[in-house]
Amino acid sequence: MDINLILQLATSGFLLGGVYSLIALGLSLIFGVMKVINFAHGAMLVWGMYIAYALMNWTGIDPFFSFVVSAGGLFVIGYFTQRIVVNRIMTFHESMQVIAMVGVMMILENMAQLIWGPDPHSPHTKYSLSTIWLGSVMIDIPRLLAFLLAILIAAAVFVFLKFTNIGKTIRAAADNRTGALIVGTNVNRVYAICFGVGAACVGAAGSLLVPLMPISPHTGFPFKLTSFAIVILGGMGSLPGAMIGGLIIGVAESLGSVLIPSSLKQVISFGIMILILLFKPKGLFGGKGS
Repeated sequence: MDINLILQLATSGFLLGGVYSLIALGLSLIFGVMKVINFAHGAMLVWGMYIAYALMNWTGIDPFFSFVVSAGGLFVIGYFTQRIVVNRIMTFHESMQVIAMVGVMMILENMAQLIWGPDPHSPHTKYSLSTIWLGSVMIDIPRLLAFLLAILIAAAVFVFLKFTNIGKTIRAAADNRTGALIVGTNVNRVYAICFGVGAACVGAAGSLLVPLMPISPHTGFPFKLTSFAIVILGGMGSLPGAMIGGLIIGVAESLGSVLIPSSLKQVISFGIMILILLFKPKGLFGGKGS
């Protein structure tokens, strides 16, 4: 097998894996704090993409700049989703939580279809086809920019959780809800902010994906499945695990395209997920938090 081809595929997968990591980071944060799996995560990704797409059409703002607006919009959606839906189902059985979150997913997807239509949109930027060469490896400029911004956004989330007062409160509520209540913490508000931050991560990731692929109301579904595999690989609720797992899955899917059609790339990620469940059920990082 040509070593240059392997390097090319590994590089492309690694760069896309950075965006995977940001998507999974939001999912892992929500689960790690509230123990609720956000089945609407893919639909929220689509809303982040459509917000960036709409801004690009209306104002000409590049999606790599409008991720701030997408993140802000999804923070609001996530905040009120937690307040209205998640806060009422946190004590329910897991199956009931799944039904409720699938309902949220269907509402968001159908609202997107109602507003923007069912047909795919393929936005183009001035640099959509731009590339640079690193030795014998060709690097797509859009993928490189998406990767760099995804890592910067993820780093900002880690800083927020570790050094800000609200971030420390989120971590405290995740570790001991009862203790947080005893000291007077408004846990419901903290959970709503946490869900908003998780949704903001996937909203920003959606904006970063706009120059890379077409948008449709159901674009987020495969990303949701991949993010589940990443979170299980890294460890449920582990934020570092989500970051590293995203890079691993990105590279594995890309290299796997040598053996199977790219349309079946999720076979790779789910194969890895099954192996992890069999031999290391707690994931690479054992479910440890940030």
